[in-house]
Amino acid sequence: MINCKERIKQHEGFREKPYRCTAGKLTIGYGRNIENNGITEAEASFLLDNDLKRCEAECRQAFSWFDNLDDIRQGIIIEMDFNLGLKNFKGFRKMLAACEKQDYELAAREMLDSLWARQVGQRAETLADLMKGKNNA
Repeated sequence: MINCKERIKQHEGFREKPYRCTAGKLTIGYGRNIENNGITEAEASFLLDNDLKRCEAECRQAFSWFDNLDDIRQGIIIEMDFNLGLKNFKGFRKMLAACEKQDYELAAREMLDSLWARQVGQRAETLADLMKGKNNA
């Protein structure tokens, strides 16, 4: 006998990207009406954990020097990849080259000399300070 969950999965089908259901509501997954129901903080944290694992794997594959960074600087690289997407983040060529050479002062300057820094404001300042080794306690 098929249970309720399995029946719903069968009837709704899985969609990995948002779509409009027959009632016109923004929906995802197995018929989750995110327009009316949203998500819980626990669900958002679960999604963020998965995104960060993906970003870490992307960075490890894209940058041969990634494992040479300390945890804080790895976190900065992961956060920028998360925020920008890998394709856009790879556009930070001078900053990434400075990271590879462990010239963290230059990397921080390059971070701040960008449209991204002007868009995200304090986030860029905080990450640049961490890159330079400030507030790494």
